[in-house]
Amino acid sequence: DKIMHKIGLHGKSFIPLIMGFGCNVPAIMSTRTIENRNNRLLTMLINPFMSCSARLPVYILIIGAIFPTHAGTVLFSIYLLGILMAIGAALIFKRTLFHSEEVPFVMELPPYRIPTMRSTVKHMWHKGSQYLSKMGGVILVAVILIWALEYYPKNVPYSKPYDELIAAKNAELAVAQKHREPTSQLQQELHQLEVTKDAEHQAQSYLGHIGKLIEPAIRPLGFDWKMGVSLVSGVAAKEIVVSTLGVLYQVDNSDDSNKLIDKLRTERYQSGTKVGQAVFTPISALAFLVFILIYFPCIAVIAAIKKESGSWKWAAFTIAYTTGFAWLMAFATYQIGTLIWG
Repeated sequence: DKIMHKIGLHGKSFIPLIMGFGCNVPAIMSTRTIENRNNRLLTMLINPFMSCSARLPVYILIIGAIFPTHAGTVLFSIYLLGILMAIGAALIFKRTLFHSEEVPFVMELPPYRIPTMRSTVKHMWHKGSQYLSKMGGVILVAVILIWALEYYPKNVPYSKPYDELIAAKNAELAVAQKHREPTSQLQQELHQLEVTKDAEHQAQSYLGHIGKLIEPAIRPLGFDWKMGVSLVSGVAAKEIVVSTLGVLYQVDNSDDSNKLIDKLRTERYQSGTKVGQAVFTPISALAFLVFILIYFPCIAVIAAIKKESGSWKWAAFTIAYTTGFAWLMAFATYQIGTLIWG
């Protein structure tokens, strides 16, 4: 409690923050144990800095592709950076938005009894249904929206007649199977055609247009439009960033994950002033990791903040300040890193 008070928090804030490393949603819901409203709101606002498990697949992908020899150090540094930023944000907010007298740490301990199976299952069912009813609707709407942006418009102009090529390849495959000839090469070519078609469709989808629209804003961070699209899709859930990059780089979920890592390592700019240069350099990859760490927590977290705070004001404030701060930190990381290491 003494340590937490030094950074402007209450001792009861410790458990919600630790829970945030698993998932920020139940962590924010657990802040209701904090009696003081200012301390409760402050804990909610800094909780997204705790790297939830959904961010871990993104960290592992980027670190495995760009920092394979220092993977453990980089991953630990990202988690540590999140903790340090949470402390800094807590100190700033305590002096500005939530200035109030410190509340002493008092925790009432209930009488402990051996739980019965019936009461345990009943409690789990009640809390589980409560979680799904509160968050399920918002998550469902967000996922449907992201899917619609990615799926439509359905008919887009392709660089090749993919439907005809896929049909012809299927015919070749059928003939080869009929004559019991080797089909692995044909299956690989068919698979590549389908993945390439999906990548072109996503690039011309509404989500792809949004990524290209925000590209000027993220270019100073060292990001291209594909990274922008993955960030937009990550609003629904952070792990979607990986699958979106897989589609855009023509590697789907059935492929070996090492293929996506190879794609990230070899991807080059096809146009502009950086034509021929690598998209994912150590500096741009580090800026991308910093952005993933800080920016817009997922829709479920925003819904939880709205529910627990009782107002959309704090939910909107969380969206604005985390995304703005993410841009500033990624900008500083990329620009300073470029000046120092080139």
